[in-house]
Amino acid sequence: MMHRLLQFTRDLFEPAPAARVAPPGPAEKLPKLKKKMPVAQSGRAQEAIEKIAEQAPATFRHPRATREALLGGTLVAYAFRRSARRSIGFSVGPEGLAVSAPKWVPLHEIDQSVRDKSGWILKKLQQTRERHERLESARIDWKDGATFPFQGEPLRLVIEAHPAAGGARGVSAELKTSAAGALANTATGLPEGAWPAEVQRALHLRLPAGATPEQTRDAVQAWLMRQARQIFTERLAHFAPQLGVQWRKLSLSSASTRWGSASTNGSIRLNWRLLHFKPAVMDYVVVHELSHLRVMDHSPRFWDTVRTVVPNYTELRGQLKDEGIPRW
Repeated sequence: MMHRLLQFTRDLFEPAPAARVAPPGPAEKLPKLKKKMPVAQSGRAQEAIEKIAEQAPATFRHPRATREALLGGTLVAYAFRRSARRSIGFSVGPEGLAVSAPKWVPLHEIDQSVRDKSGWILKKLQQTRERHERLESARIDWKDGATFPFQGEPLRLVIEAHPAAGGARGVSAELKTSAAGALANTATGLPEGAWPAEVQRALHLRLPAGATPEQTRDAVQAWLMRQARQIFTERLAHFAPQLGVQWRKLSLSSASTRWGSASTNGSIRLNWRLLHFKPAVMDYVVVHELSHLRVMDHSPRFWDTVRTVVPNYTELRGQLKDEGIPRW
């Protein structure tokens, strides 16, 4: 009696046992269940990912970086090397920050120096990145109608197909200028000459039919280099007497970061890409290199020499650094 009462109580308060399910036979397969995240939950996950990305520090990373520093919420990975110099040196270029230090300076002092220079470093890195973006946006699409700067002004490219199959004989270039504005004056009823005519310059390039963009680019570069040799020779001959120096040889350079150089034997090397800048900037570089024939360093005496011919050289020097030129 007592045993039955106890069993009755257990049946009343304990849950019923789950029904047993027979395992599937050899021919039966259970369907695979794929867990799906609810749409609302998926949206929240995406928002969380984007929020984390926004909160992640901005990054400047040198391709040969060996050390890192968090500067004002910005992660800077920089290239570090030991050198024979007497103090810690910093340089910011297209690749990023590079730091060099004497062998006897401990790493913790180098890290502190990087933090102390954080304002200057971040400013230069941002300026360099912005300049790189401007250069990328200025990349030229080498086809008919493309424009590129020539002596500081836009020059339009006009491609004229040549029946020749190819070869150097089928390529020629000619710079032409035309005045636009008469049609606009007529259309508005203004008297002829009421508006100044806008001078339009175009480089007419004769190329073999079906010339590729690379062939077009190479033909334009060849034309620019011929112009560079002629213009640079004229400017060197103009400024050399004013500086009391004599140059002996002109070479053209295609360097990506250096605009010119001078040797004690009177040799001058100038970058043909200077033709993208206005004449005043080109003249500054010519005077700069000629001044090295008198002073072979960048001491105050050197800059005083430059100033005698180009008083506003600091302004022109800034334009040379800040103004972007097209990517070739």
